[in-house]
Amino acid sequence: MAVRPIWDDRLMEHLPYIDEHAVPTGASRDAVWSALMHVLHHKMTGATHFARLLGADPARGTPTFEGRPGETVPGFRVVDAEPGRRLTLQGRHHFSRYRLTFLLDDDRLRAQSHGAFPGPHGALYRAAVISSGGHRIITRGMLQQISKRARQAQRERP
Repeated sequence: MAVRPIWDDRLMEHLPYIDEHAVPTGASRDAVWSALMHVLHHKMTGATHFARLLGADPARGTPTFEGRPGETVPGFRVVDAEPGRRLTLQGRHHFSRYRLTFLLDDDRLRAQSHGAFPGPHGALYRAAVISSGGHRIITRGMLQQISKRARQAQRERP
């Protein structure tokens, strides 16, 4: 019996919109991009155990993370990147298929989320993560960390 691979790009094309969050950055695009790479790599690395529990693909991050297509952080794979402008991450696990896109505008950083939550377990997971407000809190917190780090880095540069 053939085992269907967890990762199938065809399943990721049409994911329903969930939400969008934004923060002002007060920093250059280069500083924001660098901060985005740092936060994703260093903060998400601790999520490996949780990603494995959910059966995430990918479950582990690549040793270095520069936002190139194919690179990973736990739960997400880079599928599209335009440094200084856009980073699109996708992933899936037992309860969801999802996409997170970071967009850098002139003075703000946005995060757009799309996802599908199939079946009764997916519906329960959506209620626990999205409807509870947990996703909003985590996403906004991540955006604020990135913005703060970018502003600090820019102030430290001569």
